[in-house]
Parts: sequence; structure tokens; C-alpha cells
Amino acid sequence: MSYQFLKIITILIPTILIGGFEFLRHTGLLLQDLSMKTGNYFITILIFIVSYIFSNWMFKMIEEKNHRISSEREMRAIYEERERLAKELHDNIAQTLFLLNVNLKKGKLNDAQGLVNSIDSNLRQAIYNLRTSPSEHVSLSPRLESWLDDWSTVSGIDLIVSIDLDEDYFTPAEEVQIFSIIQEAFTNIRKHSNADHASLLFHTNLKKWELIIEDNGRGFLINEIPLNKYGLVMLKERVHKIGATIDISSEKDNGTNIIIKGSSEQ
Repeated sequence: MSYQFLKIITILIPTILIGGFEFLRHTGLLLQDLSMKTGNYFITILIFIVSYIFSNWMFKMIEEKNHRISSEREMRAIYEERERLAKELHDNIAQTLFLLNVNLKKGKLNDAQGLVNSIDSNLRQAIYNLRTSPSEHVSLSPRLESWLDDWSTVSGIDLIVSIDLDEDYFTPAEEVQIFSIIQEAFTNIRKHSNADHASLLFHTNLKKWELIIEDNGRGFLINEIPLNKYGLVMLKERVHKIGATIDISSEKDNGTNIIIKGSSEQ
């Protein structure tokens, strides 16, 4: 049902009710049995009842339309993010394969082995991202726990995970960004930190949420690292997309700490 039809009905209902009642009353059909005062009370009550019923029905229709539009937007955002990740993965693997070919020609087998492991990790990440259809309702917590368990197995890094999220706290589009943030952060830990231990704490509290990621790796000096190093720019962009804040602290030989805080408007 279109908004144009709802608009027409909204205009016609009070017109027909009031105009029709007054027409009947003034043609004499109701004057003998219904006084002017009683008629005023009657039309007032009738308009109230009809308006109440109609407005509830109309707003329910509008709410359903808005919900459907919102769901379609969320699905589009998820597919767009997946397409972006697919392109990013394609470019990353293409570059890695080129370097792998160079290292094999030069006989650098150890470097080549490292590149093969990188491709394997990226493909595992991509397969996991595409394993579940966006239309399927699988909550964020078990998906994160499953991915992090796979990450720990592949990387060989001990991991402590504590996730306490309210059901349906995040929108599907926010979940895509949060999942990507966590994947990016742990990919950096695996590639650059030389850590043997990491942890993730993720919880929601009413309208606030907090994500803390730590590792005991070699760390780095924030002021001496270019912004595009370790994917920090991409990490910050994704955090800002969901209206959250990020604080990264690190010291050489003393690990890295990432704290992300946000709020929910749901």
C-alpha cells in the first residue's frame, strides 16, 4: 500500500464522516430523533473512535514499511561491505602471490613459506566471512567466538576471550564493521606482534559498549609509526563508521592495547 493511498484515505475519512453526518442531519432525516446537542456529542465520539482505529492501523502500516526499508538498507550495507572485503582480499592475495613467485625464484624458501601461510590465513578469513548468509540470524557472540578459536589455532597464540553482549544489540551493518575491526586487529597481532598471548574483552552495558584487545608482543612507539602502518588507518575508519572512539596504546617490548568504546541508539 502506497503512501499516496494513505494520504488520500486520511483526507477522505474525516471529510466523509463529518460531511455525511451533517448532510443527513440537516436534510431532516435525523433532526426529529437527534437534537443538535446530542448530534454534536455523537459526531465527536464517532470521529474519535474512527480516528483512533484508523490512526493505529495507518501507523502500523507505516512502521512495517519503515522496518522493511531499514532491513533492506542493512542488507545492502552488508553486501557492500562484503564486496569491499572481497576486493581487498583479491588485491592482497594478488600481491602476496607476486611476492611468493619472486621469493621462489630467488630460493628464499622461508620467506615463501611465510607468504603461503599468509594466503592460507586470508582465505580462511574470507571463507568464514562468506559462510553465513546475511539473511540468516546468527548472533554476533558465537560467530566471534568461533572465528577467534580458529584464529588461535592457526596462529598458535594463546587467547583469552570474554564476550557478554545483549541479543540484537547491534544492527547487522554495525556487526559487519565490528567483525571487520576485530579481524583487522587480530590479523595485525598475528603478522606483526610476535606475541604468544592475547585477549579480547567485549561487553555491552545498557546503551554503552566496550571492546578491549590486548597482546604481550613487541609493541611499537605510536609517534614513530606511520598512520598507514599495521592497518591503523583502516581500523580507525571502521571504528568511526559506527560512531565509536578508539584509543591505541603501545610500548616497545611491552605489548599493545586497543580500547574501542561506543553507544547504541537502538
